[in-house]
Amino acid sequence: MTAMEGAMPTNARYGRVLLKISGEALMGNREYGLDPEIVARVADEVHSVVGMGVEVCLVIGGGNIFRGVSGAATGMERATADYMGMLATVINALAMQSALERRGVQTRVQSAIPMASVCEPYIRRRAVRHMEKGRVVIFGAGTGNPFFTTDTAAALRASEMGCDALLKGTKVDGVYSADPNKDPSAQRFETLTHLEVLAKDLQVMDASAISLARENKIPILVFSIHTAGAFAEVMAGRGKFTIITEEG
Repeated sequence: MTAMEGAMPTNARYGRVLLKISGEALMGNREYGLDPEIVARVADEVHSVVGMGVEVCLVIGGGNIFRGVSGAATGMERATADYMGMLATVINALAMQSALERRGVQTRVQSAIPMASVCEPYIRRRAVRHMEKGRVVIFGAGTGNPFFTTDTAAALRASEMGCDALLKGTKVDGVYSADPNKDPSAQRFETLTHLEVLAKDLQVMDASAISLARENKIPILVFSIHTAGAFAEVMAGRGKFTIITEEG
């Protein structure tokens, strides 16, 4: 079952969601680039959620190929470095498109930087229409502007698409007060408000993304993308995740 026109999910908490994952999440144990097994596993996760009747769109970072901030740190002009990072996200988007389509999931890549030979330009109304037809839309090239992260791009696209929730797939099963892999005493949060995330300076997403989600009343659900079946579990209201809402 796919989220065709007029269809409503029967066993999911949200009808339309945006999934944000980092480029590093696709590296596996490699130092850079893409791990085909990880890409395939994430595609399986998305496929299962589409099967629940949910309309899904994605934003994937580019840090596994090139990070604009890192490039700027080596002396490269920040705007140039950021544009290179945006191009890296399109590479990841095309890889994910290929993996999804091998599973029979109709997918479209839309780039904020036009590159007509490989994908569609970002057009909001067209993206919405694709999702209404049950297609997964992957947004590449961030916002199309330097100095903005893919986290901010995710919050922006989630707002533009009218998403019911923004899901952040990370290496851990929620939001912690510190990195639990480095600090065993790190506190895990079940629920938070957008303002608490900003006040506590929790490194979930950058401040611009959190503020944009808050302004548009979009809850953020943080879960482990590395746990098999976690995406579908979260969509069904089960499993381990932290939810960030306006009210808490």
